[in-house]
Amino acid sequence: MTSTGVLRLGTRGSALAMAQSQTVADMVTAATGMRVELVEIATAGDRSSAPVQQLGVGVFVSALRDALSAKEIDFAVHSYKDLPTAPADGLSIAAVPERADPRDALIARDGLTLAELPAGAVIGTGALRRIAQINALGLPVTTVPIRGNVDTRLRKVADGELDAVVLARAGLARLGRAGEVTEILDPMLMLPAPAQGALAVECRSADTDLVEALAALDHRATRAAVTAERALLAALEAGCSAPVAALAETTEDDEIYLRGAVISVDGRFALRLSRTGTLADAEKVGRLLAADLLEDGAENVLGSAE
Repeated sequence: MTSTGVLRLGTRGSALAMAQSQTVADMVTAATGMRVELVEIATAGDRSSAPVQQLGVGVFVSALRDALSAKEIDFAVHSYKDLPTAPADGLSIAAVPERADPRDALIARDGLTLAELPAGAVIGTGALRRIAQINALGLPVTTVPIRGNVDTRLRKVADGELDAVVLARAGLARLGRAGEVTEILDPMLMLPAPAQGALAVECRSADTDLVEALAALDHRATRAAVTAERALLAALEAGCSAPVAALAETTEDDEIYLRGAVISVDGRFALRLSRTGTLADAEKVGRLLAADLLEDGAENVLGSAE
């Protein structure tokens, strides 16, 4: 803990990141009684307009982790799907709060659903995973890569530049804009990114008192679910921008059901498999499903996506 009694929470400066961090800050204050101060930190991803897949894994988190290691902040909040799968030396994920809705959402002009979009409609998304799955549906639409914050992306639809965009529903809800969604996309059609909708609360491993305090925010089922999803991603040796999708669901009986998919960007190869297990074996379930996917040819697609 800090001697001043104020915890410094590092966050990206986007509206979504600030909203996520403020939610966690309020949870920490409720759990510990300590005041939390948000510290805005610019990342390389925020400063660049290049496609995410060109920027590389961890582009949105490295500056926050550097600030943690330099003791400029006490803990940080990340969108868990942005984190590299390899652990960071000296840092710990002290808490994974309960996950928001992990599904993707369509925001289209005139209140249209995906199936209702006319031939030639243009859909914007920044994720190869989404582009691949839209292409796999065989709809007569075109996808274009986009960057920018949520407001910027939604404005492209409002201004008529795009017919629709696909975003994570969790982010829209955290910004109070879930009402603009025209369709929540069924995971059978659009499987989310590993850890989508989940947050990671990270601090220095040596700050044992803080690690213990932040553990009060941890949600056991959510941690197990994202552990399975990210174990699959790690075993496939794919980054957060690769055309890999995964979603784990848990039951009250401590069972876990993991679905994973690898799709070529053109949508011509779409491999979807699943595995079940227990929450205690979440990491193993992810690794086994990755092995199943590789055995069925996923490696060829992942190699071509690099």
